[in-house]
Amino acid sequence: MKTVLDIRDLEVRFATTDGEVAAVNGISLNVKPGECLGIVGESGSGKSQTFMAAMGLLAENGHTKGEIRYHEQDLLGLDVSTLNTLRGNKLGMIFQDPMTALTPHMKIGRQLAEVLELHRGMTASESRIAVLEMLDRVHIPEPEKRLGMYPHELSGGLRQRIMIAMALLCEPELIIADEPTTALDVTVQAQILDLFRSIKEELNTGIVLITHDLGVIAGVADRVAVMYGGRIVEEGPVDDLFAHPRHPYTLGLLNSMPRLDEAKGETLNAIPGQPPNLQNLPQGCAFHPRCSFVQEKCLKEVPVLHELVPGRCKACHVDIKEGAQI
Repeated sequence: MKTVLDIRDLEVRFATTDGEVAAVNGISLNVKPGECLGIVGESGSGKSQTFMAAMGLLAENGHTKGEIRYHEQDLLGLDVSTLNTLRGNKLGMIFQDPMTALTPHMKIGRQLAEVLELHRGMTASESRIAVLEMLDRVHIPEPEKRLGMYPHELSGGLRQRIMIAMALLCEPELIIADEPTTALDVTVQAQILDLFRSIKEELNTGIVLITHDLGVIAGVADRVAVMYGGRIVEEGPVDDLFAHPRHPYTLGLLNSMPRLDEAKGETLNAIPGQPPNLQNLPQGCAFHPRCSFVQEKCLKEVPVLHELVPGRCKACHVDIKEGAQI
């Protein structure tokens, strides 16, 4: 199937006074229309920076290598004016914190209308009608009233829905959602996830869902890529990967999730150690200092992401058996 986004051998580096930070280390990914790709991993694993690079939103000290293709266009080679014709139009992004992503001194209606006036050339009256239809579509109550409000007058859940509405206004082919359910209560979280499901089914929109919450991934994603130390360590269909993890890090993440069927008061599992220092990654496999399956080869050679069966990949020297514990 044709892809809407194709990332090839991407590297992202940041120059700092303390040395270079290797945030992303040669990853390759693709997203298909109507598919939700989940990206999971601990903080600092490179999840967000991968897609900030795709949107041309890296900090000034960041630089990239590789390719990020939207259809046949390499986004990394585009100038800002060309990128601006795609961002908010063909490519939408929902940021982690809507309070800082929305302009605080502008009313919600004006912020939403600007998207349509800029990218679709609509008049003020036309954009108002389209905005009200979209607010209704994302289940925002009293949409007329919300147009005249400022971001700080809305709850966290409503602000997040406004961000989703803004990303959807031009019916983009791809939406990148960076921790879209962080700090939302479980009821609002469930509503947001239902909305994502309807978006990909009704509009055939590709969705990249970046999160550390495996429960969110299980509820929405079709495929999942697990990142650690700036690399993809495992990838596959969400049901198969959750049922049969093949990388020790994935196994550790899944075992760390609290379960309702466990005995009350039982100690929660945790992956030992700390995530790697991206300025000084360990030799060999970046996960080896925390891995209970470590072998001598792991200390010297970086494992290559390879296909186990079609659509199922891992980057590990060790064969993890079903039912193993980290």
